[in-house]
Amino acid sequence: MPPPLSPDRLPQIAALPMRKVEGRVEVCLVTTRETGRWTVPKGWPMKGVPDHRAAAIEAEQEAGVIGKPVKKPLGTFDYWKRRADRFDLVRVTVYRLKARKILASWKEMAERQVRWMSLDDAATVVDEPGLKAMLHGMSDTVTAGEA
Repeated sequence: MPPPLSPDRLPQIAALPMRKVEGRVEVCLVTTRETGRWTVPKGWPMKGVPDHRAAAIEAEQEAGVIGKPVKKPLGTFDYWKRRADRFDLVRVTVYRLKARKILASWKEMAERQVRWMSLDDAATVVDEPGLKAMLHGMSDTVTAGEA
């Protein structure tokens, strides 16, 4: 019998680290710790910290990327977070992070894989339909100057 489903959406925040390499825009994805799926660095809101700054903290902890977060969200996507006894529906608000520095070591480096890739490749490897759609939509509008 499957676990019961939670009726409420829980809020999370995420960063979409971006950079320009040889005129091409690349985004940074990380794997989840439990299932190894590709996604964006994300986590729970932090008390007393604006969401765009909390997203930047998640990018540093999960991907080793330091950058400047954009205050206006790129968008949102929903996913089901697996718990021991249930699934929770989570609404993730995503903030663009202009990557400035990549650290040699960071908090979760032994727990995740990190990859830089094109928006199209990122949209191909992520599983969440809403995140996939967001990345596909961005590949039509983002120019190298925006990274």
